[in-house]
Amino acid sequence: MSQPRVIFLDAVGTLFGVRGSVGQIYTDMARAAGVETDVETLNQAFIQAFSSASPMAFPKAETTAVPYQEYRWWYAIAEQAFAQSKTLAAFDDFDGFFADLYAHFATAKPWFVYPETLQTLVSWQAQGIDLGVISNFDSRLYAVLQALDLSVYFKTVTISTEAGAAKPDPLIFATALQKHGCQAAEAWHIGDSYEQDYEGARAAGLKGILLQRPESELNQ
Repeated sequence: MSQPRVIFLDAVGTLFGVRGSVGQIYTDMARAAGVETDVETLNQAFIQAFSSASPMAFPKAETTAVPYQEYRWWYAIAEQAFAQSKTLAAFDDFDGFFADLYAHFATAKPWFVYPETLQTLVSWQAQGIDLGVISNFDSRLYAVLQALDLSVYFKTVTISTEAGAAKPDPLIFATALQKHGCQAAEAWHIGDSYEQDYEGARAAGLKGILLQRPESELNQ
């Protein structure tokens, strides 16, 4: 197949990245709340908490309950990260702090678009290829794509919390394909995770393409 009918892309690490690091952002916002933390310690604690968390998918949740489930999922990650870095008890109002933190990641401020992203999306659109996002992000992704001026390029956005399955589960890929009325063999999926994006796509019948960025490009 010389040209796919649909190209799906992952979001974070593929279309856009984090400014600095999550640990840096957490640290800066904690400082604004009167709590001093060590960036590297907090970043490593976040990575550990994030990596050990269950997939962000809620197959048994009612649609109206999904935003609350997403919020609680991320609350547990942040709480664990600050607890592990031994700064959780320093907050006078961790609930209020987390509400601000959660809202911050729904804006453009903590993100940057990779230099080649826009040119590549425009080129694919000019070739008549449908574009979609498949991501294990939560429903804030819609606001982030809008804030980063990326939403106009995508016909569909499929996220794990709405699909009830997270990559590499074939269900999330099947859900995205159904939106385009497309067979798996007619689609590509591009992402930066070998297990979630490359292997997940291939197992679901799509052409998987692994995007390997140099370490220097991952953050800004």
